[in-house]
Amino acid sequence: MKTIDRYILKKYFTTFFFAIFLFTVIAVAVDVSEKTDDFVKSGLSAGQVIRLYYIAFVPYIIALLFPLFVFISVIFFTSKMAGNSEIVAIIAGGASYNRFLRPYLLGGISLGLLLLLMVNFIIPKANDVRTTFEAVYVNPNSSYDPLQAVNQSIYFRIDSFTYAGIRNYDTATKTGTVFFMARVKGQQLVYNLRADNIHWDTSVNKWVLQNAYERTINGLKEKISTTRKKTMNFNFQPFDLSRDDYAKDKLATPQLTSFIQLEELRGSENVNALKIEKYRRLATPLAVVILTLIGAIIASKRARGGSGAHLAVGFVLAAFFILMDRFSTIFSTKGNLPPEIAAWIPDLVFIVVAYILYKKAAK
Repeated sequence: MKTIDRYILKKYFTTFFFAIFLFTVIAVAVDVSEKTDDFVKSGLSAGQVIRLYYIAFVPYIIALLFPLFVFISVIFFTSKMAGNSEIVAIIAGGASYNRFLRPYLLGGISLGLLLLLMVNFIIPKANDVRTTFEAVYVNPNSSYDPLQAVNQSIYFRIDSFTYAGIRNYDTATKTGTVFFMARVKGQQLVYNLRADNIHWDTSVNKWVLQNAYERTINGLKEKISTTRKKTMNFNFQPFDLSRDDYAKDKLATPQLTSFIQLEELRGSENVNALKIEKYRRLATPLAVVILTLIGAIIASKRARGGSGAHLAVGFVLAAFFILMDRFSTIFSTKGNLPPEIAAWIPDLVFIVVAYILYKKAAK
């Protein structure tokens, strides 16, 4: 690594981490002002609030605007370098334009990998802690309250041939008053299972049925058996039965992949939203690299308006990126746009933008 690489990377990382630190402080201050009454009502100490909420809120807010602050940071410090004629000196010293962009690429890849680790493993855990706290102390009547006992009937598909249902399922006690399951072969019913009660046994991590009644049908023959207590190893768990709108945000990528497979078997309507979340966890880190290069190319040319002009262009492009991301998500979840394409549309469009800007850049 040459001196110029260390110089640019130092400016890159210093500007980015300083900007994200300032914004995080502001975000925490605003959030505290909005939730002060809830914190007082909860009876928790300041230390408990920090440990149970803000230690998870900070990673969430950082990841939320990570690509945007990478973009703004690159434009800001590169524009300052262009205004001080540092970039002219670098090029005049014999470095090619591609050589000048190399440390930006290295910095973008480094921060992209950091974000990749965060959004796939760290942020889901933080979201689990954050949303649980909000559900208990801020929005106790929310639909995703994990401690709220909500009686509901659930009907779902276990696999391609098996259908099940639980009546009056309680998400708090993980218990249902009636369970029934039917397995079909072709257009014929071959197996039926009913039970007066179903509950999750945490000691063995399996479902336990009370007063189970089984019917096995083979043509005109039928076998009936009853069991007072029957333990079943189904492919669904209590989490899969909870109606949590934020489930996709709280699952690490391996668990999210398994959850998507289960939801596809069950014929769920929100599979596209889950898939978009999965693919976006790969697309967003790549966006960090793309936005880094775009920011460097835009700000490396000295403008009459200085940093202000560069930042104005940066904000316009950032707003365009966010709008594309929102629209593609809506068209996928509410329309027929495949989630594999929807999650990558902003990246693909901005790759084209980066290429056009690179070709037009004064080298």
